[in-house]
Amino acid sequence: MMGVGKSTIGRLIAKKLKMKFIDVDKAIENEEQRSIKQIFDDNGENYFRKLEEKITLKILKTNKAVVALGGGAFLNKEVRSKVLGSCVSVWLKVSLDKLIRRYNKNNKRPLLNKKKLDTDVKKIYQARKKIYSLANFKINCDNIDKAKIVEKILDIYDNQSIKS
Repeated sequence: MMGVGKSTIGRLIAKKLKMKFIDVDKAIENEEQRSIKQIFDDNGENYFRKLEEKITLKILKTNKAVVALGGGAFLNKEVRSKVLGSCVSVWLKVSLDKLIRRYNKNNKRPLLNKKKLDTDVKKIYQARKKIYSLANFKINCDNIDKAKIVEKILDIYDNQSIKS
């Protein structure tokens, strides 16, 4: 889900593993030379989702990288299939209350309307949680700090590497 800390946690994990970190949203912004919000405003969500799919699939071909997907990328069947088939995926789960507090501090979320934030967040979360739950692993991030989340993911990664 948007705003759960994918980029922050991803950067920390990549540093620990001495791997490249790729933030899909940043890659999209670099490719388009404009913000995601601007892409949504200028071209709409369908345009953005097609672009997100193309760029995400290209990035997922990169070997040995920590990738932070955009909040909606895993909803895409092709992206999800590629991730589940060749990556270790983790759903960073954060409560709706915590997410709403985070979104109140940030105006850059194109799918959220500040005036009906609670309703928008609940609607998006309900629509996405079933698909997010398909990730290989889930971490409830509500009552643990970044260091503990990173530690849990590194443990998951180490255990998966041993099995490979």
